[in-house]
Amino acid sequence: MRFARVIGNLIASQKYRGLEGVKFLIVQPLDSQRQPDGEPYIAADATQQAGPGELVFVIASKEAAMALPVGFVPIDAAVVGIVDDVDDRPLYDADSVGWKVFVRPQAEEPAKTQRKGAKKRRRKGK
Repeated sequence: MRFARVIGNLIASQKYRGLEGVKFLIVQPLDSQRQPDGEPYIAADATQQAGPGELVFVIASKEAAMALPVGFVPIDAAVVGIVDDVDDRPLYDADSVGWKVFVRPQAEEPAKTQRKGAKKRRRKGK
């Protein structure tokens, strides 16, 4: 599955049995920064709603044929989703305070060890 941008429609005068009513789109594959990556190709619109200029998910191979209402039709790619928004933020920020809560400062370690030793001595009566 990868991102692509719809750049046009394809009108077919004849279609394979099972593809009647399925819209064909010309899509431009995109890289991770959503810039054009490779040559445009044709994809069947499994969403029935994608149009020119939209950012979409495209799947290929056997899965593309299974995405359409009539299974196992001869297609190589299908649009299976329209992307509304992309969040490019990292999963966590290394400089944020939130994740540092789980890291103990080095200064606390010896004091904690001393307290454990004092507790053991009190239990033993020393």
